[in-house]
Amino acid sequence: MKKIIILLAIILSVSSCKNEDSKPVVKVKEPQPEIRFGYKIEDYKVIQDTIKSGESFGAILDRHHVNYPKILEIASTIKETFDVRRVRAGKPYTILASKDSLEKAQIFIYKHDKINATIVDFKDSIIDASLFKKPIKVLEKEIEGVINSNLSVTMDSLKLKPNLTWRIADIYAWTLDFYALQKGDSFKLIYEEKFIDDSIFAGYGKVKSAVFKHKGKDLYAFRFVADTILGIPEFYDETGKMLRSQFLKAPIKFQYRISSRYNLNRRIKYYGYKVKPHFGTDFAARIGTPIIATASGTVVESTRRGGNGKFVKIKHNSTYSTQYLHMQKQNVKRGQYVKQGDVIGYVGMTGNSGGPHVCYRFWKHGRQVDPLREKLPAAKPMKKEVKPRFYKYIQPLQYQLDHKRIQVEKPDVIKETIAQN
Repeated sequence: MKKIIILLAIILSVSSCKNEDSKPVVKVKEPQPEIRFGYKIEDYKVIQDTIKSGESFGAILDRHHVNYPKILEIASTIKETFDVRRVRAGKPYTILASKDSLEKAQIFIYKHDKINATIVDFKDSIIDASLFKKPIKVLEKEIEGVINSNLSVTMDSLKLKPNLTWRIADIYAWTLDFYALQKGDSFKLIYEEKFIDDSIFAGYGKVKSAVFKHKGKDLYAFRFVADTILGIPEFYDETGKMLRSQFLKAPIKFQYRISSRYNLNRRIKYYGYKVKPHFGTDFAARIGTPIIATASGTVVESTRRGGNGKFVKIKHNSTYSTQYLHMQKQNVKRGQYVKQGDVIGYVGMTGNSGGPHVCYRFWKHGRQVDPLREKLPAAKPMKKEVKPRFYKYIQPLQYQLDHKRIQVEKPDVIKETIAQN
């Protein structure tokens, strides 16, 4: 009997050991250190602030216990990468300081925007400045809208930010008169939104394609790189015709009305109904509205004279010049080269002006003509050998615009990719 009891005790002991051995071992995951801008944050005292008006790089570091000889050495060493004189009030910055009682600054991080920053590291004997870009997530999105008032109001009602509205205005500036948009006109866009840390909006990416339904016509725009050597994207319609031409349709992007047209037989009551030709086209808009160059060229005049008030005149080439009258103020100087779309001044009513507007005058071979009736030169056309590649590229984009879905069926229309800005 005694032997049986001993045997049972042995069996129970072995069984108990097996049960213990069979239990899964739970590994406790150690917390990962927080890494920001490439640094282990727990090693530093983190100080976040915003540059105040009149505050300099040197004043900030001095306040955080860096002496001026060291500040001058830092500024001199990094000047090719980061000019410390260019720090601007309102920009946020982060200082990583020592964790001792002195809390002396060791790293200065200047945030240009939500994505880009410059890191100045001077904690050791080697001083270094480097550019930092946060990883961004790019979401491809679609949006549709119907015009009830104007483009700006409609885009705002869709919770879209003004810079996307201006982007669309840029794309269609040569082919669509935004003043002529009618109630019931509609549009659809395929564009990108950027996010950092998965949820913080960081701006818009590319507008890939768009279509405006205006006066019963579909006005398409497809972003495409036709010249792979230059690598510059342009926007084309569905036939491969570039939307951009040499001249914009108007010196104001939108939110204007044509209050008076080019008219050589104009009669005005104030002058006793005598013929007083109007050599320009008047675009009425609010005072302070930006006036843009309708084509690239050199400023030949930026002055004030008589009834013209404050004005700018641009020579584009040996054939064409343009003039912009009655400005509130000019934004360019004589001899300055400006690009198409650059802001050259602001709407006012200087000189002989009954209300705020810009009188846009168009010169061809030294003679003023009506720009709305001129057949203006177009941009360089797409090469024939490129068109097959273009048609293949836009086919799924056009299908997506027309059918509200992508051509190859997928569970989710929104495509997510991780990219660096």
